[in-house]
Amino acid sequence: MTSVSPLSDFLIVELGHNVAGPVGGQILAELGATVIKVEDPGKGDAARHWPPVKDGSSIVYKALNRSKSGVTVDFNNSSQLTELKELIIQKADAVIQNLRPGVVEKYGLDAETLRAEKPALIYCNIGAYGAVGPMSGKPGYDVLMQGYGGLMSVQGEPNGPPMRAGSSINDIGTGMWAAIAIQAALLERSRTGDGGVIDLSLYETAVSWISIHLASYLSTGKAEGKQGSGNAYITPYQAFRARDGHLMIGAANDVLFAKTAAVLGKPEWPIDPKYAKNADRVARRMELVPMIEAELAKDDVSTWVARFDAAGVPACPIRDVMEVADCPQTAALGLAQQSPDDPLLRLIGLPLSMNGTRPPMRNSPPELGRDNKTVFGRD
Repeated sequence: MTSVSPLSDFLIVELGHNVAGPVGGQILAELGATVIKVEDPGKGDAARHWPPVKDGSSIVYKALNRSKSGVTVDFNNSSQLTELKELIIQKADAVIQNLRPGVVEKYGLDAETLRAEKPALIYCNIGAYGAVGPMSGKPGYDVLMQGYGGLMSVQGEPNGPPMRAGSSINDIGTGMWAAIAIQAALLERSRTGDGGVIDLSLYETAVSWISIHLASYLSTGKAEGKQGSGNAYITPYQAFRARDGHLMIGAANDVLFAKTAAVLGKPEWPIDPKYAKNADRVARRMELVPMIEAELAKDDVSTWVARFDAAGVPACPIRDVMEVADCPQTAALGLAQQSPDDPLLRLIGLPLSMNGTRPPMRNSPPELGRDNKTVFGRD
């Protein structure tokens, strides 16, 4: 396999824990950067202790910390703290941090202090509510931002209880934004010679996920609420029940709706003024959806998906984690990657390929303090 290492000339110091910071560091590491993860020598990253645990290590931690080096630094040990600062000043291109509010300032590891000595340094802060404003100093987690950032108002079934997205989408999304922003800052530094400060937050990421909902509200004064598996702006575009389970149908325009109706044996629907245009179908969604499900109830999911495929209508079965893991498409894409130094470890790689090659896992997630000797010359 050809190596994918566009960031191989850069060194990133990750003062990260839990999810958001580590995700950002992992993306940069698998794009070739040398990423040195810094942890407390006591318990290390909190994610190390989250279940499920296999062979003494958290699978969650391993899934978020591939391809990095790992060192331990006791911030209350002056010599170790000095070692870390010297590493950053002498070698680092960027720092990414999502520690508790006030920690980096307390130990002189903040952007202002470090960039005073090294103006070329790029420093990325990840917070909960944002760098400014009345909530700026308050800690928070992904699930809080799903509530505070409005996501729970558009997730779940109408009139149902608050519903969290099954994945930590604000953490992961903020880590992705961190990697994007750091790469942009590296490009800008190549032109100017100066680094800079990047501020990100879980709240800003949460708000960005509902940008279409907010734009709609700001323009019309109407807030679209929960749509279940559906969409407030397109119909039919949701999960439907067939005879033996559910499938997704994405008839995203009038042509696809006509094809959908033909597959269902209802060619009259698209010529009925009540359903001819998407806006009409959206307005009559509660009327149309039961009509579609009445037809789908006559046969199985696999049969319907085959018919929709033949007609060129986007449709698919709804699958679980096990089915995705065993899927031929997952295998063909090479998404599940084997660790080069642990024959029992398989993790999911970055969701991108460059010139036909997915960035490989460069090494297994580091055990606590694994690279102290290499980086600092100590145990």
